[in-house]
Amino acid sequence: MKLLDYTHPDPATNLALDEALLIAAEADTGGEVLRLWELPGYAVAVGSGGSVAIDVNTDACAADGVPVLRRASGGGTVVLGPGCLCFSLVLGYDHAPGLNDIRASNAHILTRVLRALEPVVPAAVEGLSDLVVNGVKFSGNAQQRKRRFFLHHGTLLCGFDLERVSRYLHPPERQPEYRGGRPHSAFVRNLPVGAAEVKRLLVAEWKPDGVYEPVPVEKAEALVVEKYARDEWNLRR
Repeated sequence: MKLLDYTHPDPATNLALDEALLIAAEADTGGEVLRLWELPGYAVAVGSGGSVAIDVNTDACAADGVPVLRRASGGGTVVLGPGCLCFSLVLGYDHAPGLNDIRASNAHILTRVLRALEPVVPAAVEGLSDLVVNGVKFSGNAQQRKRRFFLHHGTLLCGFDLERVSRYLHPPERQPEYRGGRPHSAFVRNLPVGAAEVKRLLVAEWKPDGVYEPVPVEKAEALVVEKYARDEWNLRR
């Protein structure tokens, strides 16, 4: 596994780059990677099957110049930005037993993320793939799958402006049972450390053995033109 600590200036290209890393692995032009990135500005990322009309306060996003984008993985709608550390893993199904199953692969990866965070906070998994402290969420996760490799990416809130979640997102269309109907303000929290420390802990857990290169930026930019910058993709539901 290689490490890619890289944030592109454009929000859409960052989402596309995660998919480009998966495509590269599947095509044998890349391989397993841990990517860490953090947007300098705010953006909303809707899951592949999510509803913009239901989940997103589009008027508030438009007023603040916040783009509404759609990623290729499943999962719920999230707000990205400063203080929201994103981690992306591209792994082969042969990396560990059971990774061809979504639930088992979530359990494998999130167990390792929890282990990385043990020095910081006593956390647990709730729902399919949320990480929580005392039932309050600080991480959501989603996957995209190909024939031999899969992409698992997630968010880790560490210094995020939590009021942005309530401003840009409505109550979600689908809610895990443990949420209990709570509003965003009572449902999300930050980790008690900053992004730099969380990065250090993740790298120490996954132990990448070098730097990922070349970064498939051209493929990511092509994916942006193909779908990530198109209303037909982002606003299709």
